[in-house]
Amino acid sequence: MEEERRLVTKYGLKNKRELWKAQSILRGFRRQARELQARVRAGESQAKRETDGLLGRLTRLGILAAGSTSLDDVLALNAEVVLERRFEWIAYRRDFAPTPKGARQLIVHGHLTIGNHKMTRPGYLVLSAEETDMAYAPSSGLTSEAHPVRVAIREKLARRNPDGPAPSPAPVGGA
Repeated sequence: MEEERRLVTKYGLKNKRELWKAQSILRGFRRQARELQARVRAGESQAKRETDGLLGRLTRLGILAAGSTSLDDVLALNAEVVLERRFEWIAYRRDFAPTPKGARQLIVHGHLTIGNHKMTRPGYLVLSAEETDMAYAPSSGLTSEAHPVRVAIREKLARRNPDGPAPSPAPVGGA
């Protein structure tokens, strides 16, 4: 229970149910990997194609590293890997918001987009290719550099890197 509380706090989740959903998603991937391992050992040719499909899907999601070729890599995953692919965590990590809970609020209020689509689901699992398409919504007040949230983000970045210049802020506008 303490571990669950730690994960809910770290990732800015609304409640434990969101953690349980991530664990359920991971259980599904792991169950599929176990079944495929048994089928591959039995010599099924279709199992090899399905294995490649599962590994490809997890690589596109960013859950597995690009060079992963083994189902053992899938079995070694934990819930944190899935939580790190959630839209709210990636928005926080890419400095669109000062805190994970702040990222959640910006997403729910429609201030962030992925590509040209306004995304309002903090639990959306972001594909690796979509990460670079994240931006503030053109209709959002956050497109202004003077917005208090943007100022807070710059201050956070300056505290993180006091010796050198602050990294450039998050991109503005849609793709």
